Order: sequence, then C-alpha cells, then structure tokens
Amino acid sequence: MTRDLNGRAVRSGVIRRAVDRLTGRGAAATETEVDDPALVLVAQSFDDAAASSSVLADSSWREADQAVVTHLIAVPAGREDEVEQTAAQDEYRRVEPRDLPDAAHDAVPDGAVVVALARPQLLDALHLSQERSRMAGLGARHEGTVLGWQVRQRPPR
Repeated sequence: MTRDLNGRAVRSGVIRRAVDRLTGRGAAATETEVDDPALVLVAQSFDDAAASSSVLADSSWREADQAVVTHLIAVPAGREDEVEQTAAQDEYRRVEPRDLPDAAHDAVPDGAVVVALARPQLLDALHLSQERSRMAGLGARHEGTVLGWQVRQRPPR
C-alpha cells in the first residue's frame, strides 16, 4: 500500500495494480515499512534554520519514491508514551533512533530521552516543512525539543 503526502494509506486502482504486476513493480515495490532494513539514509538535518527544500535538493532523495520520514525529539524521561500516543494519531510509529550525528547526541538535555517518530509517505519540501512544524509543537507541548529529521528510502533499482 502506498502512502500520500500526509502519510495516509492510498490503495491504487485495479488498472494501476495490473500494470505494476506486469512491470514488476508489484506490492514489494510500493509498500514501505518504517523498520524496513533495506532503507538507506538519503537526507537529514539537525539544523532548525535549514530549509527543507534546500536539504532535500542537496540530497539523494527521490521525490517519486516512497520514503520513511523520522523526526527526533528530546523529551523529559517519562513523557515518551504521551508523545508517542499523540503522534500515533497521525500514523507515526516510535522507532529506535539510528544514524544520529554526535552533535544530536550532545544536544539532548540532561534527564531527556530521544523519541524517534517515523511514518512512510510520499514526500515534498512543503509537507516536510509542515511536519517539522507539527513536531516542534508536539515537542513543546511535552517540554521537549526537536533535534532533527531524517529521510530514508530504498536504494534505486
């Protein structure tokens, strides 16, 4: 099942599924799970001032392909479940943080834990910026702070 720009599941029509089967792009090519081991890091930023469009333009991200977007938020210990439950309303799942640069680890305040929230979706700079803003609000409501974001995709065929 593919995902739209807002991370919602979109079922393709009968004709699209038939064409995908004939061209070898069947379900395996369109389904993306947040914990898929084949995913590779294609873009990331831990700079609040960096424009999503600039970071994506300078990366190996492919606009037409499904991606898994992960937002990393540092929250006080004990608030993780609340953050996870709120994010789940937008189909985010908590995952283990991966590939964090040392600067991100150093930015975690004492007594805080890193919560990594991920979901598969199509991606563009506008929707990424909107999600970054949403995550900043989520972090602030739970006395936390956003560390950054990452985009993973399957390697190109």
